[in-house]
Formats: sequence, structure tokens, C-alpha cells
Amino acid sequence: MDGLARATAAHNAGEGPTNNLLRALRPADLALLRPALEPWMGQASTLIYRPGDLVDYVYFPCGGALVSFKVTLEDGREVETALVGREGAVGGIVSQGNLPAFARAEIQVAGAFLRLRLTALEAAKRESPALDSLFARYADCLMAQMFQAIACNAVHSIEQRTAKWLLAAIDRTGADSVALTQEQVAGMLGVGRSYISRVIQAMKARGLVATRRGGLTVTDPQGLGALSCECNTALRRHFDEVLRGVYPRSAETRRLARLASAPRATR
Repeated sequence: MDGLARATAAHNAGEGPTNNLLRALRPADLALLRPALEPWMGQASTLIYRPGDLVDYVYFPCGGALVSFKVTLEDGREVETALVGREGAVGGIVSQGNLPAFARAEIQVAGAFLRLRLTALEAAKRESPALDSLFARYADCLMAQMFQAIACNAVHSIEQRTAKWLLAAIDRTGADSVALTQEQVAGMLGVGRSYISRVIQAMKARGLVATRRGGLTVTDPQGLGALSCECNTALRRHFDEVLRGVYPRSAETRRLARLASAPRATR
């Protein structure tokens, strides 16, 4: 069963969504949205919104789906300003709907989504102040990610930023591998492909990552974390203060949990 089929079956059965932001809603508030939520499958490189498009849907990534917000510069380069996975949503969360998009919203890793017409979201927010408050707090967290990205791009090295991005990606997907090429990573960081290739090869030589055709695998999240800047930690801390439990567990935390739950060998 593929991701869309699983999401559709879970939605039809009334099971909790695999999007952490939706799961944070009170049962009564989720019930307001559930009839209007639509399972949707997003393929890699699909543009959800282009600059100037009217925003008429909000998209909730489920499972391992990832979306990047990108800003296009005059010379044609694109730079990622935010990465969104199962902890968040893409679309007019706090607007009144149908406002033009400013940045490109592009799917980086394919996967299942739940989407909702903004007219339905606005109706639910009018009915429930608690629901309105939760989405406003998420918008605050998304803004914090963008603020942190500005500081990171200004002062941290390409090596630190690459490590940070890889860890952010696997935290959101819940897997150790990301189906992205080095060229795609270079584009999101706004640097040359050859530069990223040297950085990845250095990480590979230290046993931090492994490469395969069309993807990267983090083999030592703890070591990669030591190489990364503090930006992921700062963002996680803010999420935990504003929306506790919504930001996914880190790869290192998942690894330690697996070790703790593994059967111990008996003598």
C-alpha cells in the first residue's frame, strides 16, 4: 500500500492523521476539519504555489513528505528559506485566504498530504478560537525558522549548513535517507554543486553520511550533529515552547530509543 493509499484509508477510518500539527488539535477541533480534509499525493518537484498564485488550499505533509519554500533571485538562483514536513503546513494558515503567494512552495520529497480548502479552514477558525490559536502559534514557529535561516546563511559555514539541513530533513521524514541529489541540496543552500560535492565527500570520509544514486543517507547523526550549527536546536527549542510535541524527535533520539527497546542478549 503506497503513502496515498495509507493516508486515504486512515482518513476514511477516522484514525489520527500522520501530520503532527493536525494531531495536536483537540478531538473536537479535528472533527471540524475532518469532513473537508482531502488525501492528496504530491510528487517530487511539484510546485504547490508560485509567486503571485492565489492561495486557495492549505497542505499538511504526512509521513515523509517534505516541502521547501524558495525565493527566486534576479539571476535565476533559488534559495530555500524554510523546510516543512509533518510538523507543519503549507498555505494560508493565518491569512484570510486567497492572498497571493510570495515564495515558491516546491515538494522536495514525494509523499502523501492532507489538504484543505481555505474557506473550510476559515469557517472552522471562526467556530473555534482554540483552533485559530494553534495555527497562529504554528505561524510563529514558521517565522522563527525563517529568522533562524537568515542568521544561519549570514554567519555559518557551508559545512555547518549542509549538516544542519540533512539533520532537519531526516528529523522530519523519520528516515535515515533523503531522496535528494547533491545538486538539489546545493540549489537549496544557494551554493555551487562542486562545493557541496566536496563537503559531502568530506562527510563521507568521516563516516557521517553515505551516498547513493539520487539520495543521501545519514550514517552517524550524532557526529553530524557535532558538525552542524546550533540552528536546529534553537528551532526545536522554540517549537517545544510554543507547540510542544509537534516538532519530530531527532534522529539521534530515535536511534537511542531503538537501542533501548531492542532485546538484550542473554548469557
